[in-house]
Amino acid sequence: MKTIDDLDVAGRRVLVRADFNVPLEESGDGTRRITDDGRIRAALPTIVALRSRGARVILAAHLGRPKGEAKPELSLAPVAQRLAELIGVPVALAGDVTGPSAQAIVAGMEDGDVVLLENVRYDKREDSKDDAQRAELAAELASLADLFVSDGFGVVHRKQASVSDVAALLPHAAGRLVLAEVQVFQKVLTDPDRPYAVVLGGSKVSDKLGVITNLLQSVDRLLIGGGMCFTFLAALGKNVGSSLLEADQIDTVKGLIADAETRGVDLVLPVDVVVSTAFSADAEHKVVTVDDIEDGWMGLDIGPNSRLLFAEALADCKTVVWNGPMGVFEMAPYAEGTRAVAEAITRVDGLTVVGGGDSAAAVRLLGIPENGFSHISTGGGASLEFLEGRTLPGIAALED
Repeated sequence: MKTIDDLDVAGRRVLVRADFNVPLEESGDGTRRITDDGRIRAALPTIVALRSRGARVILAAHLGRPKGEAKPELSLAPVAQRLAELIGVPVALAGDVTGPSAQAIVAGMEDGDVVLLENVRYDKREDSKDDAQRAELAAELASLADLFVSDGFGVVHRKQASVSDVAALLPHAAGRLVLAEVQVFQKVLTDPDRPYAVVLGGSKVSDKLGVITNLLQSVDRLLIGGGMCFTFLAALGKNVGSSLLEADQIDTVKGLIADAETRGVDLVLPVDVVVSTAFSADAEHKVVTVDDIEDGWMGLDIGPNSRLLFAEALADCKTVVWNGPMGVFEMAPYAEGTRAVAEAITRVDGLTVVGGGDSAAAVRLLGIPENGFSHISTGGGASLEFLEGRTLPGIAALED
């Protein structure tokens, strides 16, 4: 892949596909406030580098799922405001994606200016299954620019007009963020320093079957927490009460457990869990061993002995990838498992990668210093598909 250092950008219009899909909340005055600007900050190195070399930076991004409708609550206006604060220069927001407003603002740009197009998913052609519709929007986007830079890692696993299609129409390169993400995941997939451990959490085993199958061929240790651990525990014959369970995946999980044993992969599962009578921070809760989960109780976090077990399994590792929380970290009584694993990973002497999504959100919500990790990915879905060994359309479009 070419990088932005390979492009002559001075005085040229550079379309940058970023990932500004940030969480918002309504403020008391009716305005919307960004609650986590991590994805915006992750785009700064590319934007700053392009501006410093005299580029005219045109940013394309999405927010939420407007499904082809111009929904005011999903406007990128809060993003334009926050980005302007971070880079210290005005960021003009177009009133549309490729229409008259976008065309007029781009036409008036000078070297070093930054423009943000309105939510690209306001246009239903962006993620259309119809190749011709996507190509049509891609052509309109390409007409606004001279060069294309892909810097939205969180969307590179999508076949979309502003992600994969436009790259075929303009000279293109990977931005700083996408380049860093690709290099990190290629390292852990092809040449990890050992011992190599992967920590997986989150709710569903079915979401990560491909990842687990692929990782069993390369990891030394696989640690399973979160809601998905209960399907593993059920596969071992344990009662999981009212815990999240994918009964239709039990036989598949039995096969994964057998495969791990055959390959000599150390499969680490919780030995105790925090259970509750309801999915609530205020409900009664207690710690029990995984052999003592009663009917009517649901597991919402790994327990204290499991936290120690997981930390010990990670202590001597040289490569650790973490994707998915250990419990319902948004609720204080069930956040300690995720906190303990995150802190254990920060003590690892080697390459440590947080696989985006809920894991990255947990790091910030729990106040874990981000500089304690080698790399925090901005793409939960993209990082999972990378670990699964899939070809990502947005990356394939950049390769020579």
